Amino acid sequence: MIDLAVIPVAGRGTRLLPLTKSQPKEMLPVAGKPVVQYVVEELIRSGVHRMLFITGAGKTAIENHFDIDNELIDSLRATGKEELLAELAFEREDADYFYLRQRRQLGLGHAVLCAEPFVRGQRFVVALGDSIIGRGSESKIVKRMVDLFEKHGDVKGVIAFEEVPRDEVFQYGIAQPGRDHGEFFELDDIVEKPSIEDAPSCMAVAARYVFSAEIFEYLRNTQPGKGDEIQLTDAIRRMVHDKKRFLGVPLSPVETRYDIGNFESYFTAFTEFALADPTYGPAVRQHLKKLLDR
Repeated sequence: MIDLAVIPVAGRGTRLLPLTKSQPKEMLPVAGKPVVQYVVEELIRSGVHRMLFITGAGKTAIENHFDIDNELIDSLRATGKEELLAELAFEREDADYFYLRQRRQLGLGHAVLCAEPFVRGQRFVVALGDSIIGRGSESKIVKRMVDLFEKHGDVKGVIAFEEVPRDEVFQYGIAQPGRDHGEFFELDDIVEKPSIEDAPSCMAVAARYVFSAEIFEYLRNTQPGKGDEIQLTDAIRRMVHDKKRFLGVPLSPVETRYDIGNFESYFTAFTEFALADPTYGPAVRQHLKKLLDR
């Protein structure tokens, strides 16, 4: 059973300044929770219980968030606010948290490579800490990916994909799908941020991966690419070209990806999650209707 997730959270989030000047973008609230809590809860639902965060400067708020805060618990009980203890239930999840530091910002591929001494030959999930998949308990993408990886013994990696508009392909790693098996497809090639004209499809990497430890060998030998960074997509591409088998899994219709990487996507995610809130959603919906009717 794959029980380890590497969660890169070292990026500076410059497209969200000034919000991210003094707080990690992964800790920005989306309705009632920070982004990274949604990611961790998704992983736990999928049977992953060891979380390795690849952190950087200014990210200690993430470590603090997942600590058990006995002082806060005692304070809530002493002041008669025990009903709020339910909001801290995530602290008691069956999960262990570990932290490694990416000392230099050299890209996602380098962030994953930083995990090699901890992973030690295991198979593992990579879940980007700034991307929520689905709302509530809607997403089963990681579970499906892990099941596929374990079912197909010759597979070296499984990657989640979403279909994006053609004019947005230059922002993502884009798949060249091979044989279609219905719920998944063979990955014939993958290109990092291609031009619109050169993109082999509109299937974009969707922030979730499962790898064998062989990925580290390729990352160590991957030269910096676009942005002068070590691109995870480039290492995957070299593996595919070396006839290593990779599978692609499309997101289901309810597994929308919310990439908290810029203000438009952040505002969209916050609004959708607020509207879906069982307690406050109806009031928010009424308020938005009044604003839009003005």
